[in-house]
Amino acid sequence: MFQKILQIHSTDNVLVALTDLSKNDIIEFKNECYTLQNDIAAKHKFAMKHFVVGDEIIMYGVLVGKATQSIQKGELIHTHNIKHASNENYKKQNDYHWTAPDVNKWEERTFNGYLRNDGRVGTANYWLFIPTVFCENRNLDYIKDALLQQLGYAPSHKYRKAVSKLISAHKQQTDTATLTPQFLLQEEDIIINDRLFPNIDGIKFLNHEGGCGGTRQDSEMLSKLLASYADHANVAGITILSLGCQHLQVDLLLQDIKKRNPNFNKPMYIFEQQSAVSEELMIAEAIQKTFEGLIEVNKVERTPQPLSKLCIGVKCGGSDGFSGISANPAVGYTSDLLVALGGQVLLAEFPELFGAEQNLVDRCVTHQAADKFTHLMKAYDAQAKAVGSGFYMNPSPGNIKDGLITDAIKSVGAAKKGGTAPITDVLDYTEPVVKPGLHLVCTPGNDVEATTGKAASGATLILFTTGLGTPTGNVVCPTIKLSSNTALATRMSDIIDIDCGGVITGEKTLEQMGEEILEYCIKAASGEIIPKSVELGQDDFIPWKRGVSL
Repeated sequence: MFQKILQIHSTDNVLVALTDLSKNDIIEFKNECYTLQNDIAAKHKFAMKHFVVGDEIIMYGVLVGKATQSIQKGELIHTHNIKHASNENYKKQNDYHWTAPDVNKWEERTFNGYLRNDGRVGTANYWLFIPTVFCENRNLDYIKDALLQQLGYAPSHKYRKAVSKLISAHKQQTDTATLTPQFLLQEEDIIINDRLFPNIDGIKFLNHEGGCGGTRQDSEMLSKLLASYADHANVAGITILSLGCQHLQVDLLLQDIKKRNPNFNKPMYIFEQQSAVSEELMIAEAIQKTFEGLIEVNKVERTPQPLSKLCIGVKCGGSDGFSGISANPAVGYTSDLLVALGGQVLLAEFPELFGAEQNLVDRCVTHQAADKFTHLMKAYDAQAKAVGSGFYMNPSPGNIKDGLITDAIKSVGAAKKGGTAPITDVLDYTEPVVKPGLHLVCTPGNDVEATTGKAASGATLILFTTGLGTPTGNVVCPTIKLSSNTALATRMSDIIDIDCGGVITGEKTLEQMGEEILEYCIKAASGEIIPKSVELGQDDFIPWKRGVSL
């Protein structure tokens, strides 16, 4: 029978509605009856006891808020009667003992990836265009239009066809309002170019708004970020476009690439516009040299690789009240499986770990890692407070509407993506992952800035959970979307790859869901399945300027 409510942890003093509940409904739980004082929408919470002002609200077994007014037993818990609260005096207190999941059936499994000279393995084989400054974005757009269309990498032509149909109808004096969107998107007459280079999964472009005009520190950080993308395991070759006079000089970028990887030897072509005869000739030469490079990197083929070579970033965005119950802990079980197999997992979004710190600090395998996490968290929050903000202001209107009413509630549920494994290391923004195991990576919670940062640290796949629906991907890292609820997976089936709603209905356990997710990752890493974010061309990339972004 479908369960209507859930107590996530045995010490919680709130219950979560798994379906819409009505005022005056009587809910029975553990031999106690609760008469609801309000309508309680699915994903929201109600009080298990009477609270007075200042009483602690416990969820996931930790402090997530305090009552700001009297709250009756059975009353809705929301922003009008509680505020964020969490333990902010965290420090490493205990050694952490972990029982890894049984991975016997996975130990001999492999995926078909691209083995690089340094031993890392890519899940895709991309050619990457990098501008050192925003002045070159337009030139990148010209090249993008030319290469993607002709080489078979352009996204669906259906929108161009839709415009053609509108133009045709208008010329024939047909009322365009009578044409349905379904008719406009019919694709039966669309011709898609075959790919000339079957072993190249895409040609990608890192358009950005930096490189000059801001602070020198911003350009230096951008250089490190661009270097991390040039060195990424999913990138086979690089074309760099520079203006010439910008802050981010090509020499600085090349130095950062060599610092990151002294043995870097990918094919790389550099073009500087102020040294060129003309813009047209520079673009033509860039296209010609890149084509020659594509011929070479197309010779690289996928080969069987152990699952220990996978590096998966875990991310949530557009979260809801079910995210911390279904999709996030299911991904957490996948994370534990991969860590037990010797792989790498990256958990980031530091503003969305606010309230979960003590558990994470205790899981750090060294005091140095725990201290680094503590320092980065407190410095980041202090920077936010200095401009009148703070981590506590992180939940978005959409989060709050769907049950994530304090940052601690959001954060503790978000941290579930990291499973229960020990934390091997803590990485600052753009620091590369070099050890096996679970890592914490300092990034904002902002969807694109966070995925940008995970890829910078080395993620070759990203598992992205959502309860509301977020059309986000990454330019070099295939991003897999998982819904926390089946209604979303049905409504936005064009962007969702995996439906975790069966955990809510009781049709699947978290362990079963986690194993399904790992199976999907193996297929995506092998190129057998193309995640929808890749099919849709969701090649998002936003550098973090280290200012206040939550």
